[in-house]
Amino acid sequence: VEAAKKALFACPELSKYVLWNVSWWSDPVMLGSYPEDGLELYKDYLPEITEEDLRLMHQPIDFYAQNIYNGKEIKAGENGEPVVVERPENAPVTALGWPITPKCLYWAPKFLTERYGLPFYLSENGTATNDILSSDGRIHDSARIEFLSSYLAELERAADAGVDIRGYFLWTLMDNFEWSHGYIPRFGIVYTDYETMKRIPKDSALWYRDYIKEKSRI
Repeated sequence: VEAAKKALFACPELSKYVLWNVSWWSDPVMLGSYPEDGLELYKDYLPEITEEDLRLMHQPIDFYAQNIYNGKEIKAGENGEPVVVERPENAPVTALGWPITPKCLYWAPKFLTERYGLPFYLSENGTATNDILSSDGRIHDSARIEFLSSYLAELERAADAGVDIRGYFLWTLMDNFEWSHGYIPRFGIVYTDYETMKRIPKDSALWYRDYIKEKSRI
């Protein structure tokens, strides 16, 4: 919705999310300036930012890379102002309770490419699922396959729309220590038995192999 796009930063929740997760950090490097709304909001707390500071930060960059796991959906509200769409109580989530929002892999690369004009790499994306070693010695992680299939379809849609997608990095190869959750969540496409350290490819590993070989356009 064009009106929603133009009024993106009028939505306080979405504005804060975009400002602090993207623009506040990236604009100085990519554009040579800080977002005006951030400068105004925190003018009483910021140190002096000189032209020399901005000159040093504003450097040639070959590509833009970002970790993306989920996003927020907006719609045009009254007077064209964007409204954050509330998710239903039964909306799908990962094993960590993170919202599953495949369309973020279309809109985020599109927004970042339009803003900064650089080739894009998705530096991290994946999901934690409740993986169980079955009696047949395999891990049938159909939820992860469904997640990856839906997210990668949106990334390919972004590429078809003209976004210069250069690469996708899956999180992650093997179950490991997740820095904020320890060993409980399993993000890997290869199962790690933490008692024996044996590795077992999950169904998703085989699916991802075939996807890369036969279907991927990324």
